[in-house]
Amino acid sequence: MLNVRNLQVRYGRSVAALHGVDLEVPADGVLAVLGSNGAGKSTLLRAISGTLRLHRGSVLAGSVEFDGKRIDRLDPAAIVHLGVVGVPEGRQVFARMSVEDNLRAGGIGARTAEARTAARKRVHELFPVLAERAKQRAGLLSGGEQQMLAIGRALMSAPRLLLLDEPSLGLAPKVIARIGEIIREIHDQGTAVVLVEQNAVMALRVADHAAVLEVGRIALQGTAADLSASDDVQRLYLGGHAESDATAEAEARDARQHRAGVRELSRWAG
Repeated sequence: MLNVRNLQVRYGRSVAALHGVDLEVPADGVLAVLGSNGAGKSTLLRAISGTLRLHRGSVLAGSVEFDGKRIDRLDPAAIVHLGVVGVPEGRQVFARMSVEDNLRAGGIGARTAEARTAARKRVHELFPVLAERAKQRAGLLSGGEQQMLAIGRALMSAPRLLLLDEPSLGLAPKVIARIGEIIREIHDQGTAVVLVEQNAVMALRVADHAAVLEVGRIALQGTAADLSASDDVQRLYLGGHAESDATAEAEARDARQHRAGVRELSRWAG
């Protein structure tokens, strides 16, 4: 569905952000993009969604194609019309507007009233709390509820590809788990997803494929299962080595205590 080829991006005249990035998103897949702050994850989403210019960025080389059509030269509205919709980092809801008005704003691009009705029904099924609080100001929702509203607003345009930028940021663990479940539900309903995340545990749990960005370059790429098992990913993002070190230290401590106990018993026996 989405093909990113040799993508090179910079900000202003000198700040290089992406260096020859290659990625593919299948029509039935969830792609997780991992990386630390400054790795280029948000820049990648901006290049796909056509919003780079709003941040003084530009594509120097390469291309972004959606369904075989090049989109990196299109404006954001045209890209949304094709079915690619993004949810930016930071739960950017319209705080003074009601929940229902936020959803209505997301559905402006829907082709028919029937399409808007169907999209709203889908959003309410995914997020019942948004139906319960339809008249409430969005700014009065909790952080998790605002994130649900931001995703729901994007779904109002019935996207074929959903771009999610750090949806778990600042949320409690239970809410993060629920957001992960919802992403899988969205995918199971036929929407492909590009999930940019620092929370690698959640991202790799819900994704089919994954890539790791480091300083604007793809460092690792493969199935989510393969990356979950990778020593580098374990060490950098999942804490696997830290857990192994802690286990080894505990085993060594137990062994030392056992030896000390044996010596003590031997002393008394002797």
